[in-house]
Amino acid sequence: MTKERNVEEFNKDTLEGGGYKYTSDKLSCSFANRRISNSVFGMTDFKGKRVLDVGCGDGTYTLELISRGATEVLGIDAAEDAVRLASERALGLGLDNVSFKVADIYSLHENLGRYDIAVVRGILHHLYNVQDAISNIVNVADEIIVVEPNGFNPVLKIIEKLSLYHRAHEEKSYSPSSLDAWFEQFGGKVLESEYIGLVPMFCPDWFARKLKSVEPAFESIPLIRNICCGQYVQKVSTRTDEGN
Repeated sequence: MTKERNVEEFNKDTLEGGGYKYTSDKLSCSFANRRISNSVFGMTDFKGKRVLDVGCGDGTYTLELISRGATEVLGIDAAEDAVRLASERALGLGLDNVSFKVADIYSLHENLGRYDIAVVRGILHHLYNVQDAISNIVNVADEIIVVEPNGFNPVLKIIEKLSLYHRAHEEKSYSPSSLDAWFEQFGGKVLESEYIGLVPMFCPDWFARKLKSVEPAFESIPLIRNICCGQYVQKVSTRTDEGN
């Protein structure tokens, strides 16, 4: 199994903090992740679907998919301790239609069946071989919802260089145009996309509140949102009959 060095950082986060740092109840993380979830749920209908959560982490956002009507959800991740915690959470809630397993993102087609939807939330920018991962992802689902940091955002690029957390977790955002091109290179078709979110995770509460208050305005302005928003969300179809 290919294993990035940052996997051990995520295992460490799980063991030391009882979950990932960005899924904590810190106000900025709550604001940012709620905005992401709203975008994901607005992009497609999960009701009655089999869903694969690629890079599920500690399972926090995998469990949200059940609440949106998915009939079966499998969360996969390379971080063993995070997968263990996610499984414990699902068991504690008595959910029998969600499961978690340790899996290699570079060989998904060898280990998994076909799913209606794959959610790829904040995982690609941690990978060493992102194009290899995408070539696998397009082979396991008819539709893919991708969430990634917006590589057009200059502030984000600075944070990735200076933040100890971002450096330890080997974060390296990609431009939305590159993400679009890579998915299309391997047979996907980008149906829609949007730039969202103004609140960076781990910022002070007062700053998070101020940014949240002006977030809708920034998201509504063309070009400005492409540079200022922190996340890029895309909906990709791999169905050959799409658009016919």
